[in-house]
Amino acid sequence: MHLFSKKAAKKMAAYQKELIETHYQEVDNMYRQMRGWRHDYRNHIQTMKAYAATENWDAIRHYLDLLDKDLTTVDTVIKTGNAMTDAILNSKISLARSKDIQVIADADIPVKLNSSEIDLCCIIGNLFDNAIEASLQLPKEKRLIRIYMDMKNTQLYISFTNFTAGKKLKKQGNLFKSTKGDGHGLGLIRIDDIVKRSDGYISRNSEEGAFTTEILLPQL
Repeated sequence: MHLFSKKAAKKMAAYQKELIETHYQEVDNMYRQMRGWRHDYRNHIQTMKAYAATENWDAIRHYLDLLDKDLTTVDTVIKTGNAMTDAILNSKISLARSKDIQVIADADIPVKLNSSEIDLCCIIGNLFDNAIEASLQLPKEKRLIRIYMDMKNTQLYISFTNFTAGKKLKKQGNLFKSTKGDGHGLGLIRIDDIVKRSDGYISRNSEEGAFTTEILLPQL
């Protein structure tokens, strides 16, 4: 029993270390993006000041149109209606895109959640990390993660789909066999524990070229 406890504690410590490293990458990437935006902002101001000095109003209008189009194209902010969900989703989207992974997200949480927001962020974070890890096995042009979140009657529906290298994963009990290691398995178990405790439902489906996780969490 003592040996089992030491082994479990060692696994959990490794898993927590991995989570900390991932969080650091996310914060560092968002900081780099903010520095980039600040640098670009200064350049845009200087360009428009130069046009204004020569009273070239047509050029300024054209430049503003280009900026508006560019901002629309690069805007990655997800607004679900839930602050903590927004924070974890935007953080993970930033991390994924820094690794050349395309993310398509449609998430809407129009009601106040009765389930723990910490639990929800744990679910989303683990699902996202798993999807990112699988996506990195693919060429850049094939990396894609699709996310959908919305209310279905009185339940919160969460769906994560990512492209895979084409091999159908083998199932071990209620989980699919992990190729990442013990930390990955702990993340999956953590998700299942939260769903079970919430009297929810989870489904995992591995097909040739894609892996999908669907979750329902009761909100009444």
